[in-house]
Amino acid sequence: MKLHNLTPSSGALGREKRIGRGEGSGHGGTSTRGLNGAQSRSGYSRKAGFEGGQMPLQRRLPKYGFNNINRVEYKAINLSTLQALSEKLGETVFAIDTLIEAGLVSKNDRVKILGNGILTIKLDITAHAFSKSAIAQIESQQGKATKI
Repeated sequence: MKLHNLTPSSGALGREKRIGRGEGSGHGGTSTRGLNGAQSRSGYSRKAGFEGGQMPLQRRLPKYGFNNINRVEYKAINLSTLQALSEKLGETVFAIDTLIEAGLVSKNDRVKILGNGILTIKLDITAHAFSKSAIAQIESQQGKATKI
């Protein structure tokens, strides 16, 4: 490598024509900004969704629906999933910590046990909520369903 082989990195040299450096540059006067309006002024920054004074799309479209801020979201887990997990791990006692370690829920989730599937072993389960069919299946196998 010699000095005559060295070239600057791509993008390091900037623009080919400098804006706002007089009439001789070809971009003098208004510096490609136009004559009037907010975009010709220094310090202008466009607001998100601004459409040049036209009513923005997010204000033109109708709003509908309702989001209840007091709604409690549960992560649903079926008894069939717990049956398979019990056979895999060899455990019969399931608390929230066990489900987190197994990767079924995250630490901030509320857990609801649903009665989908057939339970064939005795399980002691601790969760935030249970469906009626889940409680019936757990108790039919002499297990315990404990609400937190």
